[in-house]
Amino acid sequence: MNILVIGANGQVGKQVIQQLKNTEHTSVALVRNEKQAFDLKDLGADKVVIGDLEGDISHAFSDVEAVIFTAGSGGKTGADKTILVDLWGSMKAVDIAEKSGIKHFIQVSATNSPDPDAEVKEFRPYAVAKHISDRYIRQSSLNYTIIQPGPLLNEEATGKIKVSLSLEEHPNNYQIPRNDVASVLIQAIDNEGLKNKSIFIKSGDTDIKEALKLN
Repeated sequence: MNILVIGANGQVGKQVIQQLKNTEHTSVALVRNEKQAFDLKDLGADKVVIGDLEGDISHAFSDVEAVIFTAGSGGKTGADKTILVDLWGSMKAVDIAEKSGIKHFIQVSATNSPDPDAEVKEFRPYAVAKHISDRYIRQSSLNYTIIQPGPLLNEEATGKIKVSLSLEEHPNNYQIPRNDVASVLIQAIDNEGLKNKSIFIKSGDTDIKEALKLN
């Protein structure tokens, strides 16, 4: 299956590209410029497409069967970029995916998206963006999976997580290494039990593949 990775040059996106090398799937990395394209090819991307999420990205969906949306404006940008990338970029990708007949749309969201008002002022625009984009995905005609991790860590992967269908603790307790998030995204591609579900993930005691057996 050809997998379009939107946000391939991000920290989680790069992990996804690297891990897809060890699967039967083919990775299509969407990046903004040629420099990033060279970097992603070095990481193992099977195909690289140049396109800016703030512009037209419809060409990136050609011959693609599933989408992993892991793009984000980053913590150092303002609310304007959060709206354009995390919110509008996601909604735009959903619309194109519907028109392109995409079989599965997988989005990285956040544990604070269900209740943005509970988030501190600094991160509230991000929580609002994810809240709205998550809702937009659920209301679309797509088969979707929304992955909701808490704070992402630059630590070694453990390969073990805890999964729940609702937020059971404070969002800050859902810490997890980025590499493990990438593994969850890839496992979700062929997991029929995760279609049309939102799941909250954190580091835990169960192997990822086993933890994601929800049926």
